[in-house]
Amino acid sequence: MFKKILLAYDGSEGAARALDAGINLTKIHHAELTVLVVQERLPRFSGTIDEVQEEKEFADQQYGELLLGAQAQAQAGGVKPKTLMRPGHPAQTIVEVAQEGNFDLILVGHSGLSGVWAKFLGTTAEKVSRHAPCSVLIVR
Repeated sequence: MFKKILLAYDGSEGAARALDAGINLTKIHHAELTVLVVQERLPRFSGTIDEVQEEKEFADQQYGELLLGAQAQAQAGGVKPKTLMRPGHPAQTIVEVAQEGNFDLILVGHSGLSGVWAKFLGTTAEKVSRHAPCSVLIVR
């Protein structure tokens, strides 16, 4: 049923549970798993170009480590995932990548904002589920 699975990964507990689900679903469906990390744009106001470059390099390293960790966990579970790092707004980027790659399923962890803020702002998982071109599994 699912041949191409996109996992949105941010290193949170919810994303770790989604990764576990992705490993299992990949095996069950003999699917292809792609782990996506979205780099939120750097809305920083730096004094020099060098400071901007330092921030970019630091972010690249942090997000790269997230991908390596997810990749290692998947491989330990018997799955060899593809990895992808994209800059942008998380929900919008996840939906765009799913469209571009013709994915059958998007996996996202539920991290949830508490209280009244969740009602006003929504979560990445909720936004992805509303706009995705395919099925979405929100893992709790």
